[in-house]
Amino acid sequence: MKINCLIIDDEPTSQRVIEKFILNIDFLHLSGVFDNAISALEELKNNPNIDLLFLDINMPKISGLTFYKSLQNPPDVIFTTAYTQYAVDGFEVNAIDYLLKPFSFDRFLIAVNKVVEKKYNSEPSFNEDSFLMIKSNKILHKVASKDILFIEAFGDYVKVYLIDNYLLTNNTFTAILDLLPQNKFIRTHKSFAVNIDGINTINGNQVSVNKHLIPIGQKFKTDFLKVLKQAK
Repeated sequence: MKINCLIIDDEPTSQRVIEKFILNIDFLHLSGVFDNAISALEELKNNPNIDLLFLDINMPKISGLTFYKSLQNPPDVIFTTAYTQYAVDGFEVNAIDYLLKPFSFDRFLIAVNKVVEKKYNSEPSFNEDSFLMIKSNKILHKVASKDILFIEAFGDYVKVYLIDNYLLTNNTFTAILDLLPQNKFIRTHKSFAVNIDGINTINGNQVSVNKHLIPIGQKFKTDFLKVLKQAK
């Protein structure tokens, strides 16, 4: 799967940063870079396959927000701006995310993963092969959701457990969980969420996944057992 995207930003420095980030993610394809909304509009008219805009809000002549509201069938959008006061307006038009300049590659990656997750939720054919990009030890890993056994909150990090190893990523537990298929991953504890398909046994307040024993917290036990019953 390729996500075709445009950069629309009047600042050359911001253009270069976003372009560099896009080139580091193999499923993103940069279809064009524009310094104003009018030129971008022509590209959108001529290219119906644009999936995503990286759109600056504060631009001369016409703001990114006004421009986006004017589109009849707009692609997904991630707003980029140096001004926090635009955040609410951005989410009112159902923006995927809102990146406050200057933003890191890690923060950019979180936003892009939200786009991927939205596409999988809206296109059932992708569910079996859904994946997310996880940065661990300065390396970007493309990981299939079905290959993740469980995730564990680990201080300021998250451990993403695979069959033979785990990836340690500097992210929040909630952010990673939100990117995983909601019908497959369920929390068992404040610090753990497991892939239903990977469960071997349940014994008291523990669930075994591969060779790991995962705790089941009292707060989560009722919902956990309910989800398992519905999954049968």
